Amino acid sequence: MSSQKHQLATGSTCPSCEEPLETGDLFCGACGYDLSAVPAPRSDHPTIAIGTPVEWPAATGTDTSGTPAPVHLPSDLAGTDSGGGQLPASAVRYDHPPGHDASADASASSSGDFELPAPEAGTAVAADPRAADPATTSAPGTKLCVACRAGHVDTDGYCENCGHAQPRERDHMEQELGSVAAVTDRGLRHHRNEDSFAVSSTALPDGSPAVVAIVCDGVSSATRPDEASEAAASAANELLLESLPRGTHPQQAMHEAIIAASEAVNSLATEPDRGEAMEHDPHRHQNAPACTIVGAVAAAGLLVIGWVGDSRAYWVPDDRSGPPARLTEDDSWAAQMVSAGLMSEAEAYADERAHAITGWLGADAYELEPHTASFKPDRPGVVVVCTDGLWNYAEGAEEMARAIPVDAAGRPLHSAQVLVGHALDGGGHDNVTVAVLPFAVPHQGAGSAYNKA
Repeated sequence: MSSQKHQLATGSTCPSCEEPLETGDLFCGACGYDLSAVPAPRSDHPTIAIGTPVEWPAATGTDTSGTPAPVHLPSDLAGTDSGGGQLPASAVRYDHPPGHDASADASASSSGDFELPAPEAGTAVAADPRAADPATTSAPGTKLCVACRAGHVDTDGYCENCGHAQPRERDHMEQELGSVAAVTDRGLRHHRNEDSFAVSSTALPDGSPAVVAIVCDGVSSATRPDEASEAAASAANELLLESLPRGTHPQQAMHEAIIAASEAVNSLATEPDRGEAMEHDPHRHQNAPACTIVGAVAAAGLLVIGWVGDSRAYWVPDDRSGPPARLTEDDSWAAQMVSAGLMSEAEAYADERAHAITGWLGADAYELEPHTASFKPDRPGVVVVCTDGLWNYAEGAEEMARAIPVDAAGRPLHSAQVLVGHALDGGGHDNVTVAVLPFAVPHQGAGSAYNKA
């Protein structure tokens, strides 16, 4: 992940020159900036329309058994860590992508330039492992090297014969599940894949389908970012599969899924393998495992998006004569500058601080503020759910629409593969993860309680 952790602490530094401010200051003592001129950040919009105006559905408030469903608001969530303690207000963390290429693996070939002396009589000669039959030399449960196909792979992931590093399972993964598919790739610069995803489907109480796509991006400067992204994607997916069939409104379910993902990442900060000593370590939440999250649910004529961080979702209609759209707003320094009216979008994203994220999942996050939005598209299309490893090479909605195949709705896996290839062709500087979720407009008269006025 190329994003940087950086929180703009409101009121603590001048938005113009970044000089420290005192409580109650109306003007910056260094540059004279009028602090009252900074507009308040926009509140999260629970519903945004795509296409024609519609009447937005409301959550039922109860599940199918009539039990009231709890509603969580971001303002209800205290800014505490997983141990219940107040989070510090000065934790700043930067995530710089590796700037160097991965080192080349050792070659297993032998040049044959030197003649070896003949062995003395009676001396045992070791057999050349490259000439051995793998079926007869491999012990049960051991892996063979993908390079020399003879040596065994040790617990560190290297061949004992030729020293070749073995590919990790998460270096490249693909999954297609009915009408949704996802692909993740390590990229060309990172030494491991710190992204993760989950795709699934279930049914609402009325029997109509609900399709889920979750994408998470581990923060590289954090400890165990790959574990953080995997835990978050799994937890969010599991909660959605549990709550949607009970009749929980999809937007409410998405909000609760992000909370569950946050709790799963927070739990990694305790590092149970270090035992009780970790519980009393005052620094255990510094540089804690962290990730971003973005998810999409297509259910009963609604498209629900939820996110924290700078992973994004895009809408691309099947009929390309209609406009594509970006469905998320980054939790980033650049987005905050644009929102506050301090910079134009071009100026903000040209700044070296542009990709500093201001929201993430992790024990050292300032305060969990899940964003959710529900849409009711008036035409069929696809949702592209992705990490910045992709959108760095197709940032605008129009660019994303040009990059994805025109038959994306009918071939989601192929389309996800094409988008990952687009990022790799562009340089592949980061891990790349993308899910493609087709959205079909329900027939007139079809639907559930969620899309009835």
